[in-house]
Amino acid sequence: MNGIILSGNALSALTGLADRSINCCVTSPPYWGLRDYGVPGQLGLEKTPEEYTARMVEIFREVRRVLRDDGTLWLNLGDSYNGSGGAGGDYNKGGLKEGQPKYGRKFTDILKPKDLVGIPWRIAFALQADGWYLRSDIIWHKPNPMPESVTDRPTKAHEYIFLMSKRERYYYDNQAIMESAQYGEQHANKKTSWGTNRKHPNKNNVSDYAFTGDNHTTSKLSDGSYGRNKRTVWTVATKPYKGAHFATFPPSLIEPCIKAGCPNNGIVLDPFIGSGTTAEVCIRNNKRFIGIEINSQYIQLALNRIRKAIA
Repeated sequence: MNGIILSGNALSALTGLADRSINCCVTSPPYWGLRDYGVPGQLGLEKTPEEYTARMVEIFREVRRVLRDDGTLWLNLGDSYNGSGGAGGDYNKGGLKEGQPKYGRKFTDILKPKDLVGIPWRIAFALQADGWYLRSDIIWHKPNPMPESVTDRPTKAHEYIFLMSKRERYYYDNQAIMESAQYGEQHANKKTSWGTNRKHPNKNNVSDYAFTGDNHTTSKLSDGSYGRNKRTVWTVATKPYKGAHFATFPPSLIEPCIKAGCPNNGIVLDPFIGSGTTAEVCIRNNKRFIGIEINSQYIQLALNRIRKAIA
């Protein structure tokens, strides 16, 4: 069996999963104050950023419980402006989330009007304080961002993916997501002193990757080209899913997360699986999945998508 989708509130569904049973979590929770599913208990309709952050910490504390000790979390988060609706352009015609119900503009007295709320970093620091290791802030650069009717700031063209781990050492297959080396074969045999990542088992028989001081050369990829360690800016065009619910992230955005964070036949968790993007990518890459979704209509869309991926 490739996987399963659980119906219900993320926090409630997570409590039913066993400790240390998941290899990797890849997810994008609902943005604060931007979408109303019309379902009681949904995430994102909290009155203040602080309330939203507190709920996120509670949910991802459960995620940390179900992760294996060598597990990782890849968390995609978008931001918003106080009183403006922030990334609301994504909900317009042709946008990433066209057709999804949009909540009214959120305003909090804690911030000034037009302030950038800073949700991604509020969440990242709160999770760090709760025990997560904050390992990387990856920039999702959108080459096709939605136009914004603003003239007093740049148009928003990025989101964050935070790589977090449960322990200091964790599973991370850097070879699976290497980029083509910019300078090619002529630099392939030149040694560096930056060190390299080496996989080794620890006393608990948990595979991990640790930094060493060894010299290394550029790696040769399976297609004969030369590769380098993946950078932290990922340029990926938005790609809405053809259905009533549009995927929060395109498949090509999260494929590196799943390849690097989960071994073959491992289990990937997405507690906000929506239309099933994570499940589809898992099936393509020989991983199993567990998804959670509060909206029954989206579950049906995800199941249809999974059937097509398996066929």
